[in-house]
Amino acid sequence: MTIMTKKADKVDRLAELMQSSEATTGASLWREAARRLRSSKMAIIGAAVIAVFVVLAIIGPWIAPHTPTAQTWRGEVFANQGKFVGMRAENWFGLDHLGRDMFSRMLVGARQTLLVGVVSMLIGLIAGALVGIVSGAAATLGGKAGQRLDTVIMRITDIMLSLPSLLLAVSIAAVMGQSLTTVMIAVGVVQIPVFARLLRGSMLAQGGADYVLAAKALGVRKKRIVLTQILPNSLSPVIVQATLSLATAIIEAAALSYLGLGNPDPAIPEWGVMLSQAQRFFDNEPMMAVYPAVGIIITALGFTLLGEAMREALDPKLRG
Repeated sequence: MTIMTKKADKVDRLAELMQSSEATTGASLWREAARRLRSSKMAIIGAAVIAVFVVLAIIGPWIAPHTPTAQTWRGEVFANQGKFVGMRAENWFGLDHLGRDMFSRMLVGARQTLLVGVVSMLIGLIAGALVGIVSGAAATLGGKAGQRLDTVIMRITDIMLSLPSLLLAVSIAAVMGQSLTTVMIAVGVVQIPVFARLLRGSMLAQGGADYVLAAKALGVRKKRIVLTQILPNSLSPVIVQATLSLATAIIEAAALSYLGLGNPDPAIPEWGVMLSQAQRFFDNEPMMAVYPAVGIIITALGFTLLGEAMREALDPKLRG
């Protein structure tokens, strides 16, 4: 089985689970899911991690004890000689290779990391949703011409899914040039085929529902059926995927920054850039790399745990 087939099957399975759940529970779907989430340890841990990360990202610049870009203790660090300053009362996480406070840089860097992750996910979500709506509407109510359009769109989507996401993101970023905007666009483009295929599959599942058949019989216009009936009832899997995609976006954005394709100003704190800068000094001061790496891992884990818990809460096969 190819990578493309595995990715496509995973996305289609999520759409199938969500629609099967909706058919079983009707309007009580989200109430039942919320009840299951409240009793899920995985969801609670994920939500707690996300809450801490978001709060730190918002208030980090105000609670940072020192200016993150100031080389206040430059005279105490001799990176070329392997002499660094570790944890101490004044600097909780020690100093980096330029004598800047690592704790302050971690706090301020959380905002940059969250910003890149959220914007990247939104780019993929909005663009992917538009593609999915066009494809799903064409396949559901577009007749033979619509089915041909759906086939073309899905083949392009499958080609994008067949490419390793990080490789595709690196290629896009390399073409566009080094900048924070480039990272957001590159990571967002990678997410487009996932959201597109997911929403399209969800709309296809809704296309044969009784309420759609009734609307057709009553002579309701196809555009209105899609926008007011099929689309609103097809968004459940997209919401779940958005949570999971945030974890992927944060990791891939950090990877692009690590490769030097992110913000061209290395003085601005961002966890991926901090990890890249620490690589040269890992033998002498490994904690410079450990702090941003742990931050990225824990944050991505939080979004993953919450997303997986939401998927399980909406899965009728796991319903007690």
